[in-house]
Amino acid sequence: MSEQTEEIKKKTTAEKNIYSNINVPLEEFDWSVHESGIKSEEKEGREKIKALYNENLSTINEHEILKGVVTKILEKEVIVDINFKSEGVISLNEFRDNLHLKVGDVIDVMVEKREHKGQLILSHRKAKTLRAWERAKEAYKNGEIITGKITGRTKGGMIVKVLDHIEAFMPGSQIDHKPLSNFEAFFTEAYNKTMEFKIIKINHEFKNIVVSHKALIEADIEKQKKKFMSELQPGQVIIATVKNITGYGAFCDMGGVDGLVHHTDISWKRINHPSEVLKINQEVKVVILDFNEEKNRIQLGMKQLLPHPWDNLDENIKPGDKIKGRITAVTEYGAFVEIEEHPGVEALLHVSEMSWSSQLRLAKDFVKVDDVIEGVILTLDRQERKMSLGMKQLTPDPWIDIKNKYPAGSKHLGIIRNFTNYGIFVELQEGVDGMVHNSDLSWSKKIKHASELFKVGDSIETVVLELDINSRRLNIGHKQLNQNPWEIYEKKYALDSIHIGKITDLFDKGATIQFEDEDIQAFSPFRYLEKQDGTRAKKDEELPFKVIEFSKEFKRVVVAHTSTFRDEEKKNVDEVMKKQRVEKSTLGDLDGLAKLKKQMERNN
Repeated sequence: MSEQTEEIKKKTTAEKNIYSNINVPLEEFDWSVHESGIKSEEKEGREKIKALYNENLSTINEHEILKGVVTKILEKEVIVDINFKSEGVISLNEFRDNLHLKVGDVIDVMVEKREHKGQLILSHRKAKTLRAWERAKEAYKNGEIITGKITGRTKGGMIVKVLDHIEAFMPGSQIDHKPLSNFEAFFTEAYNKTMEFKIIKINHEFKNIVVSHKALIEADIEKQKKKFMSELQPGQVIIATVKNITGYGAFCDMGGVDGLVHHTDISWKRINHPSEVLKINQEVKVVILDFNEEKNRIQLGMKQLLPHPWDNLDENIKPGDKIKGRITAVTEYGAFVEIEEHPGVEALLHVSEMSWSSQLRLAKDFVKVDDVIEGVILTLDRQERKMSLGMKQLTPDPWIDIKNKYPAGSKHLGIIRNFTNYGIFVELQEGVDGMVHNSDLSWSKKIKHASELFKVGDSIETVVLELDINSRRLNIGHKQLNQNPWEIYEKKYALDSIHIGKITDLFDKGATIQFEDEDIQAFSPFRYLEKQDGTRAKKDEELPFKVIEFSKEFKRVVVAHTSTFRDEEKKNVDEVMKKQRVEKSTLGDLDGLAKLKKQMERNN
């Protein structure tokens, strides 16, 4: 009875354990409990099934992107089989852009979360977005072309939807190779239309993408340009459209390929700016002058298609002829003159040929643009197409009779035209200039620069000092109009003469002494300023001074106060010494005579 009861208890416990595993998910199934109530044969079969199950079911990680099969479409959810222990669930809202979704469709899903009981929460939208980002990175890396649609407009550019799920930004500068004048019109026309783009920038941190449509256009243009340039030949004539005008020329569009017409190649006539001749969008006929395939540069010309103006220049025109023309340009070195009745033929009028004056001024001082002038042809080279004119040749050369007009010593009134560091240039008449050296401006004043006394435009009296006809040089002076006062001072302030002077300044080496003549400012060394009472002379004292040095050439006077009394003292001492020498000499003579007398007596 007891053995039978024990067996029933074991059986009942096993059955309870087995029933405890009913309706339990596989991952929560307690195999140890189940194995306690099954036979060894069944246990071996169970192990085989478990191994086969684990082999066919994959391990799932959160945020992993997988392929799934739609198994059910419910009212608010879509059930997807991703070959896992349990199926996943996706909200039906994520399929609003896929109205034709049906059971059996294979879709991309991302595992968002695994719930406690094994249920998988999936996302189709996030999977598509991540797939799109991976595709965008690959396209950016490989420089691929992608498609998209312009879906909106923002400040500075357009919003573009690319790869079906990513919103990218296209700056206004990346829309077209030509600047857009009307963004609103472009947006209206291109809205929601499929276009091609190229990714030019990706910001991984902020998940931003910048695309360009211009890059594709430029790439096509570059291909066309290379093909176009490979077929170019110098001298080829093409119809082009003026695209842009600058100060140095005009850029012309030759059907997607640009070339430059330099401003010097626009017209045979001189022009100040290309806009004087050309306008934007104007069609012009151009000729290929030169091109560089490597640098993609094309040099065009317009004037080369027209006859050269020099070809029609009158054959009878020769050097020495008088001719009229209009000033077309003024530079520092001269002016360009367009010859009357010969448009496009220009001559150079150098500034040195505008006036006989040797003082070269700026050309703008003589002429200005649009002035009509008359000149003499100086040189004419038809082969080199060069001509030079002169204006001063219309009047006689003032230096022809210069010797009679300006002999040495003659006085003339002139106008100061220019200052230099060494003097001034004075215009005596048109074409005759003389130079006054700084040293010839004043007898007494030491002048560092003539602007201390005069200014440009002042009238000045001069006297001719020297005339060099060959070199066309005229040296004139101003101070020579008056007698040199230092010739008078030389006599008045002779050596050893004494004059009363006033100490005006004291410094380390001596003092400045002012005498009654304003021009005479003497110098007294420090050692000669001691007075008779032993004290030193002070500023503003008036004392007698003796002249100890005088130089008319260097206008230098050196004086001494001490000499005025010490020389007298020395004179008195010399007289005393002389007297003493005379007295000693007399006594000595008497003593000698006495000795001589005694000697003669002994001899006798």
